[in-house]
Amino acid sequence: MQLLKLSSTIRFMSARKMSMAFSALLILASIASFMTKGLNFGLDFTGGTAVEVGFSQPADLPKIRKVLAENGFADAAVTLFGSSQEVLVRIAPRDDVKAETIGNQLIDALRLADSSVEMRRIEFVGPSVGEDLKEQGGLAMLTALLCILVYVAFRFEWRFAVGAVAALFHDVILTMGLFSLLGLEFDLTILAAILAVIGYSLNDTIVVSDRIRENFRKVRIDDTLEIIDISLTQTMNRTLVTSITTILVLIALFVWGGQTIHGFATALLFGVFIGTYSSVYVASSVAVAMGVSKEDLIPVEVEKEGADLDAMP
Repeated sequence: MQLLKLSSTIRFMSARKMSMAFSALLILASIASFMTKGLNFGLDFTGGTAVEVGFSQPADLPKIRKVLAENGFADAAVTLFGSSQEVLVRIAPRDDVKAETIGNQLIDALRLADSSVEMRRIEFVGPSVGEDLKEQGGLAMLTALLCILVYVAFRFEWRFAVGAVAALFHDVILTMGLFSLLGLEFDLTILAAILAVIGYSLNDTIVVSDRIRENFRKVRIDDTLEIIDISLTQTMNRTLVTSITTILVLIALFVWGGQTIHGFATALLFGVFIGTYSSVYVASSVAVAMGVSKEDLIPVEVEKEGADLDAMP
């Protein structure tokens, strides 16, 4: 399937310096957001109690917050969960008070204001468990990037490996920066989405790198930038079809999937956009900046023993 009928080569690499400056600016903005606002870690990482309750009528969030504050839960985070009649209340862990006791006290406080309140579920996560999950999640991302670096270096060439990891690092930082900037909750489902973004972006980068290597060997042109432009143009239709079909599914999840996977869909939607951009510009631009050339990807011909003797008359 072809969305675009391209009769000429698109000069992607002519904008490589501008794109690298743009990416550097976004990364700096993300780091600044981390330093000033941080990430809004969910209970998976911070620990605490999460209580989901249902109401017979659309929930009045200001009233619920007021009732909880009057009963000693002023620090409770109250949000809608899936519909206007379902509410998620999150409480940070408290010293010398069991999580189960906190959950029961919260339910009792809400039922004093509205007897129709139904308890749907209560989740407890200890602070030490949350810290372990945070550490293991970070190690999972670092391990994935290291394995990708080794694989791409072995499969293609070390300059492409550095470019691929730079693109993935770019995607992870910007996706986390988005969650930091908007104050969206960062939990285990978002971490899973970021790992999925790494896989998606890597797939695009591998396809582009494979086409570049093929054209280095096949096209009789010595200009590295032109060969990369040809390769990116040839893979453009494949990239667009893959991205558009993925985005359509993610939009459906974002709109109709419910609050449970809203953050997951948000991370993946942004990740698909930024991953497509990075596979075109960041990975290739880094490889070019490190001096990749045609000779690096053309296998060295090993002269067979006795070849000179065979050639003699």
